[in-house]
Amino acid sequence: MERNQIIILSIFIGYLVLNMAFGIFYGQRERVRSDLSGEKTYFIGGRSLGGFVLAMTVMATYTSASSFISGPGAAGLTYGYAQVWVAAVQVPVTFLVLGVLGNKMALVSRRTGSVTVAGYLKARYKNDALVIITSLSMVAFFIAQMIGQFTGGATLIASITGLNHINSLLIFGLVVIIYTAFGGFAAVAITDAIQGIVMCIGTFLLIFFVLREGGGLAGIDAGLQANLPNVYDDIFSVYAPGALLSYWILVGFGTLGLPQTAVRGMGFKDTKSLHNAMIIGAVTSSFILVGMHLAGAWAGALVDPTELPTSDYFIPYIVQKIMPVGIAGIFLAAPMAAVMSTVDSILLLSSAAIIKDLWRNYVVKDDPVKIEKYNKNVQKYSALLTMLIGGLVIVLTLNPPDIIFFLNMFAFGGLECAFFWPLVGGLFWKKGNGKAALASSIGATAVYIFCHFFVHIAGIHGVIWGLIAGGILYFTVGTATCKNGLDQDVLEKCF
Repeated sequence: MERNQIIILSIFIGYLVLNMAFGIFYGQRERVRSDLSGEKTYFIGGRSLGGFVLAMTVMATYTSASSFISGPGAAGLTYGYAQVWVAAVQVPVTFLVLGVLGNKMALVSRRTGSVTVAGYLKARYKNDALVIITSLSMVAFFIAQMIGQFTGGATLIASITGLNHINSLLIFGLVVIIYTAFGGFAAVAITDAIQGIVMCIGTFLLIFFVLREGGGLAGIDAGLQANLPNVYDDIFSVYAPGALLSYWILVGFGTLGLPQTAVRGMGFKDTKSLHNAMIIGAVTSSFILVGMHLAGAWAGALVDPTELPTSDYFIPYIVQKIMPVGIAGIFLAAPMAAVMSTVDSILLLSSAAIIKDLWRNYVVKDDPVKIEKYNKNVQKYSALLTMLIGGLVIVLTLNPPDIIFFLNMFAFGGLECAFFWPLVGGLFWKKGNGKAALASSIGATAVYIFCHFFVHIAGIHGVIWGLIAGGILYFTVGTATCKNGLDQDVLEKCF
């Protein structure tokens, strides 16, 4: 291993160990300080998130390696400024999720005692079939998504340090699994905050060094004319309207249905924290998403496109080319932070879906002896299950499939179709009952899967058809079957 690779690997390992140590320490501290039950402390951090941490955990959970690697690489190697405009649609996501779901989800979750999204669905719809189906769907889609994220983390370490895939996978996977398992939601939130800061630093470093290396905007413009003559092409000459619409729904409006972002609405401390998070999240998201893609487009002036096989190699290549080795290691911690912050959230939710939403509701039930044992050991069982799920994902990622990117996006769309209308409709429409939510979740997911594989019209992604079908089913079935209104208990707690 070369000297530069050893330095970067040392920075990587130091960063990973810092996350693990700080996450476990903070998670354990919150458990000692909180007067709430073990499951509330483990799964939503005792509802104690302040504005900054809330903003960072929502933003960091949403961003992934594509925000730092694939997207900026595509801007610099192929699509130019059009890719920057495409990325800009993601800017209001944190503001949108917290603004639409935050306050309402906080109130309802406190009234019903919910600590998971499926727990909210159970209290809102009182439909066991819905809880079981959505919980199993969540675990299945999350495992698929984690395979992609674990692969991304391992590939990043391997490409920079020269380690093989298995060693890189074990370094990445074990650290994330350990601090998620032993720290719970509080550990995930505080490490997400750290990772959000690292992502902001990484974005600044790339902008600074690209501008310096390119000789300012004038020099960059001249280089782009030579290396990327289509840099100024308008967005519609690069992407078909159907593809643009699909992307904006999939990574914009549709994110209201993602359980890993919706659950953040259950964990903040007060209304002031929510409002602060909306502002902080919008500012940091704008800087990271637009800044990274803009810097990626500018970096196209510094690289001959024929030097690289795909856009995924662009950012690691340019970083090592223009940054001192120590600073390059700090920057490359940013995409690692993006991957880690996505993985820890969905890993914890996978554990919660099985322990809280399935085992607690349908095995423990109301048996006082089982309830006592559950309350005493819930954190221990959750930690063990988190490690088991993480271990399963590591095994599945040892020889990842070639279609890993498509598997990851498929899981993203599947989660939106399964949860969007039951979640959003349930918060704001009083006629939405259990039958409507169940029909919508099953129908939207089935239509999505069918259209993903068999319906290809004008570049429109299957998530569009799934969400349309889910909306039709939700409102049609709800109108037809909710003749006498909802139970008084549901109305009092949920509206």
